[in-house]
Amino acid sequence: MKKIVVAIDSFKGSLSTFEAGKAIKEAANEVYKDAEVVISPIADGGEGTVDAIIAGAGGEMVEVVVHDPIGNLIKSHYGIVPHTKTAIIEMSAAAGITLIDEKDRNPLNTTTFGVGELILDAISKGCRKFVVGIGGSATNDGGIGMLQALGFEFLDDQGNQVTFGAKGLKEIVEIRTNKAAEQLNECTFCVACDVNNTLCGENGCSAIYGPQKGATPSMIEDMDVWLGNYAKLTKKVFPESDANTPGTGAAGGLGFAFLSYLHATLASGIDIVIKETELENHIKDADVVVTGEGRLDGQSYMGKAPVGVAKLAKKYHKLVVAFSGCVTDDAVICNEHGIDAFFPILRSPCSLQEAMVYDTAYKNLRDTAQQVFRLIKVYL
Repeated sequence: MKKIVVAIDSFKGSLSTFEAGKAIKEAANEVYKDAEVVISPIADGGEGTVDAIIAGAGGEMVEVVVHDPIGNLIKSHYGIVPHTKTAIIEMSAAAGITLIDEKDRNPLNTTTFGVGELILDAISKGCRKFVVGIGGSATNDGGIGMLQALGFEFLDDQGNQVTFGAKGLKEIVEIRTNKAAEQLNECTFCVACDVNNTLCGENGCSAIYGPQKGATPSMIEDMDVWLGNYAKLTKKVFPESDANTPGTGAAGGLGFAFLSYLHATLASGIDIVIKETELENHIKDADVVVTGEGRLDGQSYMGKAPVGVAKLAKKYHKLVVAFSGCVTDDAVICNEHGIDAFFPILRSPCSLQEAMVYDTAYKNLRDTAQQVFRLIKVYL
């Protein structure tokens, strides 16, 4: 064995992608004393994406003060890869649902303004390429908050900027773009998006995701109408915009704002992370590729990190093994999507809470991986 590549997602609540990778590297080094073991951190576009890309691409973290979903100033962060002038942003760092208490969750009031502030800060630091993860939002404002921060004007019948939050959508009568930040013309945006929801309708952001953000049935009905009007006004300014494009409903319509106003491209989160971390270069000459995540199930092949890694590995005909905290019966579908074999790491009966303790999860992953490597050694 000459080279093992470890590209494993986090075991949420217990091990980060880095910690999981370290456990597997320790196991590999026990069995293969001279093998090169490369850890390439990964994520699927959600939580941990900034950390994974920054670690894999040699970037740095930047701290900045921005407004949270209800307008309070908070310390936030994003990543920069200096040699490519790329900013790596997680929308949830400024407009995430976990940033506010449950009592404050009301999509009529929550705004994406802070996301625009993150973008502006990165522009001021020379970034012109943006990778943005948009999962976990607290908002349903169609992205107008972000756009307001960037200088776009959404005006009411008095010629004033509309109110923050989804309720501001109701007030829009005119959209102006002439005061938008000039540097946006030099910027490209790639958005990690693994949902196909449209902006409006029964599959739209209000109906599907509104309830978890605090929306009542009447709010959902109102917001859907307001978003539809917003889309019509947007089309007058950007004729190519299309509210029926899959992904426009992501993050409460933030996907629509990125596509229509910033001319972004939408891509699978794992595909973006793979590209930005240059994982393919590591895999090309690997003997074994190791991946996994906290839970493997029948949905894991739909844009999840392990199958994304496996698909890339199979391009080069590599052996792929995966580890997981738990697996479901329907996880066998992963075997049809590039994972040659997967292994749950639980080694003795215990509660979920006990299994997720860091020391327990780390040891279980390391010890299980070591036994799998011993088996592989018999044949490779």
